[in-house]
Amino acid sequence: MKIKKVLNANTILAEDEEHQEYVFFGKGIGYGRKIGQQVEQDVINKVFIPVENSQIQEYVKLLESIPPIFLEITQSIVEKAEEDLGSKLNSSVYFTLSDHLNFAIERQKNDVQIMNRVFWEIKNYYPKEFEVGTYALKVLKKRLGVVLPEEEAANIAFHIINAQSSDYTNRKGMEYAKLVSGISDIVRYELGIEFDKSDIHYQRFLTHLKFFVERYFEEKMLVEEERSFFEQIATLYPKALTIAFTAKDYVELLHKTPITKEEVAYLTVHINRLMNSEAIDQSKSE
Repeated sequence: MKIKKVLNANTILAEDEEHQEYVFFGKGIGYGRKIGQQVEQDVINKVFIPVENSQIQEYVKLLESIPPIFLEITQSIVEKAEEDLGSKLNSSVYFTLSDHLNFAIERQKNDVQIMNRVFWEIKNYYPKEFEVGTYALKVLKKRLGVVLPEEEAANIAFHIINAQSSDYTNRKGMEYAKLVSGISDIVRYELGIEFDKSDIHYQRFLTHLKFFVERYFEEKMLVEEERSFFEQIATLYPKALTIAFTAKDYVELLHKTPITKEEVAYLTVHINRLMNSEAIDQSKSE
């Protein structure tokens, strides 16, 4: 295997006898190297990524635009993720996450904040990946002296989720999380208030939504046994019921499968509990 290009002191592009190209990461592996030199065995044993030839120019340009420190940090994050999750990540995460971290630091320096709309959903659905994101924030603080907001842990977790091998499982999980977020947004909009998302009542509400969404997609919804339960709830909590029906219409519009009255009734109960809890941030609702 021979060196095709030295991208920086820590990254080289190499090519084997069959013209398959690889990107190698490792501290100092590019230092003093020249095009055409053989890649030593100790370098081959470091982190490497096979790259499709059709994509090589795109990746090379990306890597040349990213400070090497972000590649080092990404390598640390990926190693932590693979250890905690017990599985290998797709090699593309080295490119996508390095680019993301570089951009996140630029945004922080320019005081530009981008809200992660599924922060709480990712935190609840993917606790291990979120923990890796939290670890990444600590590494960034230690290596760069930059403190990023906790929401950034969810952004990093999102990259880890996408890089896991089970594409179907990850797509399903993200679809669940987006639907939970959508229903939560409807409740917030209909009430015209903001929630204290760290409040235990809001967390319980999210937990209910999580289980509801799982039952919905797996077609295991609660089935109405007695009409009196739904009718009783409708009489007791008319405002919450109206919001529950709005959420019902939203879900059915997106995914077509009808929602049972039993599920609507339980959703109504949880919306009403949330309405009367301390989860509502009164300072933002006024």
